[in-house]
Amino acid sequence: MSFKNWINRLVNQLRGESPFGGDCLPSRVPLFHADHPASPVPLPWNYKEPFKIFEAFYTEANSAEGAAKHNRYLDLPGFAPVLVTRDPGIIKAIQRDTGDKPGQFDRDTAPTGGIGRATGTDSLLYCNGAQWRRQKSLSAKPFSKSNLFQPHKFHGFEETFRKTAVQRLQALRQAQFERGETRTRIALEPEIQVVMLEMLVNNFLGGKVPCNELRDRYVPALVYMIEYMVRDTVAPYLLQFLGAFTGENRKLRRAQADFEELTDIALAGRAEGLGCWKEFESEASNDALRANIRVFLAGAMEATSSFAGWALSHLAHHPEWQEKVFEDVKDMDHYDPEDFHQAVQLNRVLEETLRLTPALYFLPRRATVDTWVETDDNRKLWIPKGTHIRLDVWNANRCEEFWGEKVTGHPAAKFAPERWTDMEKCGRSAKEMLHFGFGYGPRFCPGRSLGLLEVGLVVGAVVKLFRFTAAHPNTAARAGVSTKPADGVLVDLEIRS
Repeated sequence: MSFKNWINRLVNQLRGESPFGGDCLPSRVPLFHADHPASPVPLPWNYKEPFKIFEAFYTEANSAEGAAKHNRYLDLPGFAPVLVTRDPGIIKAIQRDTGDKPGQFDRDTAPTGGIGRATGTDSLLYCNGAQWRRQKSLSAKPFSKSNLFQPHKFHGFEETFRKTAVQRLQALRQAQFERGETRTRIALEPEIQVVMLEMLVNNFLGGKVPCNELRDRYVPALVYMIEYMVRDTVAPYLLQFLGAFTGENRKLRRAQADFEELTDIALAGRAEGLGCWKEFESEASNDALRANIRVFLAGAMEATSSFAGWALSHLAHHPEWQEKVFEDVKDMDHYDPEDFHQAVQLNRVLEETLRLTPALYFLPRRATVDTWVETDDNRKLWIPKGTHIRLDVWNANRCEEFWGEKVTGHPAAKFAPERWTDMEKCGRSAKEMLHFGFGYGPRFCPGRSLGLLEVGLVVGAVVKLFRFTAAHPNTAARAGVSTKPADGVLVDLEIRS
């Protein structure tokens, strides 16, 4: 870039002269502002507060009008333009136009560099273009709803999943009974993580790992690796340098070794066609599948633990909804596809959890060419080639304009599962009111059906066995790869009689 262009871009940013075009133009993020909660870019000293980073993009946004209030840009010399949007119409249009065709958006790998280095870049999560298309075709069958929810296959998975969830929760119940406690204060997140990893490794992938080994070895290794991936994305060289002096490099090597051993266990069932492997048809070698298995183990445990953790946290704050879910599941000894769909209150809770507290709080995209985007209501936005795009799902779903009382009958920031029933009565369908909890378009999460099954079983089992109340009046959110309740789902647990 010439010095003249460098100066021009800086001046344009300061003046608010946008590099974008169309009739829903984004407004600029002020570079210097006393009310910035954080730098609008992740740095080694602020990366643990991603919500504040996104919040910084909306500094002064309320003074803007129309689309400029929800679409914000930063265009600095030396860097590609950045577009952050909480506009559901733009979010939907960009996700719909993401894929491997010429001119479509790619998934932006910049926010997941640490994930790529830890798991491999040839995975469904990380890769783009034709390689992504091949990876998607490989995973489509075993993860698909049409496969998982066929009655004879559903019963097989449901029975083993339910057995795992109930066994772990019954053990927790028995420990509480033996201590003579009627109420126990406990953080449920570690319990959820063990249940989720056991269902993935043993039930879905045909492994045979004892629960105590998952709890004491593999869950801590994956939690460490997930935290490391975030740090490594922001400051990779700094981490390696400091790790040599702090002992972190030794901890990393141990966690990596455990991660690889768990990957070996997951792949071992392939030769015998155990678990989901019987549905997997490919000539690809195990080595070619390792990156996807690593992503599946770490990502699926992280995402489903987030989903289940938030659902239980919300129910802990809303005992009336806890009892509604209990009425759904109290007489269920198994779930078949029909029973699962008829658990109306449970499904309302899951939908509202995905809306208010999505595990994936933003979705990264990149413009491969100068691109026009058109929304369903015929608004257009021109995005220059190379733009880094952050689809801000978290703030879109909490925006009063899109999800508030005038639209849904309930405040956007409130946990209100009844909003889904109320919207149906007003003729607004779930397809119309997208919360993007599993993404949308060609790059939606392939594990959606499996995730709903797992989380539905775990949440239903907890509610069936226990009453629980939140330990504190309010639960804050923390975020890394995914979002989590900051208190680890700390509840006072009481056995149901």
